[in-house]
Amino acid sequence: MELNELPGAELILLGLDDLLHGKNNTVGSLLIAIASVRLRKAGLNIPNLPLAQEPELALYAHLQNEHDDAYSYYNALLNSLNSFCAALELKYRYSIPN
Repeated sequence: MELNELPGAELILLGLDDLLHGKNNTVGSLLIAIASVRLRKAGLNIPNLPLAQEPELALYAHLQNEHDDAYSYYNALLNSLNSFCAALELKYRYSIPN
């Protein structure tokens, strides 16, 4: 499945790469952990590695270390994640033969 064309794909692709390299505490890998059930149902192949516990809290803490206003970055990332998931779900739904 071609993911590059989906909104927010750059974050998810980085997260998948991070997970493949055993990093489960990066912005991308935490986003994948937040939506892992939704992403798997939509056909995304997520590496079978331990994902971060409480990824929402871990992501917010990570952002607080990098930005003065973590809240706006956090919300923007979640909006991007939601857009990616919605696009992936549509792509998956319409690619399955009836």
